[in-house]
Amino acid sequence: MNVVVDSNAGFCFGVVKAISKAEEELAKRSPLLCLGDLVHNNAEVSRLTDMGLEVIDHERFRTLSDTKVLIRAHGEPPSTYEQARQRNITLVDATCPIVLALQKNVRSGYEEMKRVGGQVIIFGKHGHAEVIGLNGQTDNTAVIISDIDDLSGIDFSRPVRLYSQTTQNRDQYRTLADTIAGRMKSDDFKVFDTVCRRVANRTSELRDFALSVELLIFVSGANSSNGKYLFEYCRQVQPNTRFISDITQIDRTWLDGISTVGVTGATSTPRWLMEKVAEELNHI
Repeated sequence: MNVVVDSNAGFCFGVVKAISKAEEELAKRSPLLCLGDLVHNNAEVSRLTDMGLEVIDHERFRTLSDTKVLIRAHGEPPSTYEQARQRNITLVDATCPIVLALQKNVRSGYEEMKRVGGQVIIFGKHGHAEVIGLNGQTDNTAVIISDIDDLSGIDFSRPVRLYSQTTQNRDQYRTLADTIAGRMKSDDFKVFDTVCRRVANRTSELRDFALSVELLIFVSGANSSNGKYLFEYCRQVQPNTRFISDITQIDRTWLDGISTVGVTGATSTPRWLMEKVAEELNHI
């Protein structure tokens, strides 16, 4: 049996930057507090935890003072920075540069819409860390749209600025934008292309890889939005695609009669974990 690890798989730039910052800080001091999971992958979080990273939630963050806290790649709303300022908390900001640029664009759009009585619409997952950070740029007044069923929250007679969470499906975003455009009564409607190129390009790379193997093992954290999306895409291309988060979830019966197995993952899946899965498959 031939086992191949997808050469294009692994952390995106934003996650690499965040992990590098965490490792750099941990080399100076331990433990280091991190506001939320640094990356949506339990294996990588466990590795960093062993190095001294301590994940905290916002409730605990509000009780802290005179300490240092890492901000993850997903970004945070302005309220988090204000709380840090008031409580003398030093923030190590590992917000993905793409997310940071989007936050600034959303803030600009919000200021513009305030002047003309318009609305900011964000296409994204309700409750997702990135979306919470983006909505914070609008003083939590944006309309969050997860799918076309949520369009009832839009007043089509008012100006609209439409943005997308960076990890959303580009085709779904285009369909949503076209649907909104068709319903607009105001002629002041602008759509911003804010889907991360790395995420958008992964689908074409994955298609070729998925079609080249008989069985595709997709490795991802169960709580990764990007992982869920890319897994479903892979399954459409290669029906014999299996989702796992670690090697203990491999079912030996999947390998019966299979000569070529591919291993790939989300943009939040560490390369070392995919290689570990490949080693286990070879061992089996």
